[in-house]
Amino acid sequence: MTDEKKQPSGPDLTQGVSLADFKDGKLLGHVGDDDVLLVKLGTEVMAIEPFCSHYHGPLAEGLVVDDTIRCPWHHACFSLRTGEALVAPALTALAVWEVVRERDRIIVRGKREPAKPALRRIATDPDRIVIVGGGAAGFAAADMLRREGFSGAVTMLSDDSAAPVDRPNLSKDYLAGNAPEEWVPLRPEAYYGDAGIDLRLNTKVAAIDPRSRSVTLGNADVLPFDRLLLATGAEPVRLQIPGADQPHVHTLRSLADSRAIIAAAGSAKRALVIGASFIGLEVAASLRARKLEVHVVAPEARPMERVLGRDIGDFVRALHEENGVNFHLEDTVERFDGKRAMLKGGGAIEADLVVVGIGVRPRTGLAEQAGLATDRGVLVNAFLETSAPGVYAAGDIARWPDRHSAANIRVEHWVVAERQGQTVARNMLGRREPYTAVPFFWSQHYDVPINYVGHAEGWDEIRLDGSVAGKDCLLQYRRGGRVLAVASIYRDLDSLEAELSMERERA
Repeated sequence: MTDEKKQPSGPDLTQGVSLADFKDGKLLGHVGDDDVLLVKLGTEVMAIEPFCSHYHGPLAEGLVVDDTIRCPWHHACFSLRTGEALVAPALTALAVWEVVRERDRIIVRGKREPAKPALRRIATDPDRIVIVGGGAAGFAAADMLRREGFSGAVTMLSDDSAAPVDRPNLSKDYLAGNAPEEWVPLRPEAYYGDAGIDLRLNTKVAAIDPRSRSVTLGNADVLPFDRLLLATGAEPVRLQIPGADQPHVHTLRSLADSRAIIAAAGSAKRALVIGASFIGLEVAASLRARKLEVHVVAPEARPMERVLGRDIGDFVRALHEENGVNFHLEDTVERFDGKRAMLKGGGAIEADLVVVGIGVRPRTGLAEQAGLATDRGVLVNAFLETSAPGVYAAGDIARWPDRHSAANIRVEHWVVAERQGQTVARNMLGRREPYTAVPFFWSQHYDVPINYVGHAEGWDEIRLDGSVAGKDCLLQYRRGGRVLAVASIYRDLDSLEAELSMERERA
């Protein structure tokens, strides 16, 4: 039996189409076997690859802003003129085609050759940039430095055993068995050598010295730097109870962690997830996909209420229960007797596999030892520079001045970390570009995605449009009449428009 060949979408664009054929300024067609999206910008028409290079989101359903288009799924942004991936989480450019007009017909010609960044050498550029951390922020910074044409030395120090990976996948599709491991690395192994990025894995950093501009490694080697990025991320909070150090008790942060849970799930029958956090419940869904019996123990009355409110919390609980998850809420695990988890409320759960998802703690030790200003994270200015000139921080450790909420905030989200890394890279090259991106994250539970833009640590009103139970809703989290954040289920365009509105309010 052979696979059926995919049929190209829409009309043959080499034969021409009329502007009257466009809907909402867009038209999906094909050139040969390639699907192509046409987008009308005033009197111009652009032709671009129609699927986001991140998770293949349909750009035809996205939002056009000036001469860019934003992905409806995870809010990546691309230039319609060049195809460049302007904003994370997409990192790879899209193809674009030449478009000509012949009278009233729009005709697409050949594909343009992608532009390659030309390495530059500017007198004000630093010679040596060191990045401490191998996660989202560190990788995005290294990648953007090369995309910006920086030709100096880039050294990336990671205490992980794996090259930078797509961490959201570790609790979602990869853990569920729906994505092969080759999808997990952010770039193939050869990328680092080709890009001239000195990636050093399994490398501990003992200290940083902003005065001497040097990094001391765990083996006592010293690396000088002209600019430094601290992107050390966060580490899982571990249970401090008897029996929590047993080998069947896991946390999830790295590829090695996810592999260990997958290996354990192969012979396990019952899993216990401690904590009803985003990670905890994504793990619960993934383990249900592997046909394990799953129990969740958490101290709150409903999952995710603190971040998303009662309605979403009740919906998420019901969704997981429909898929076979057993909840033990308003309870905690006090100790393990072998594989038996003893609950404070008096019950007990026998489990072959335990995953602890009770939050993470920013890894600020290097910053504190170096005397950098800290406050529940590393304090940075609008340009993500720490209290030491030339030393930057990004990702889970960075606490930055957010103009929308008028407060210093620290956000533990993947897309935030990537976007901050990209901004730091440009600022290391002298851009002085303030970080103003609206925080965004997504969470996946079975077939239901939850998107969230903005940042609301508290609110006095939640305004609901649509139906949460019907999986078609937009919730506005308001304080004093202002929209601080928006959560949505299958309201992708509304979510993009809310993000744009917050951006323009900040400007």
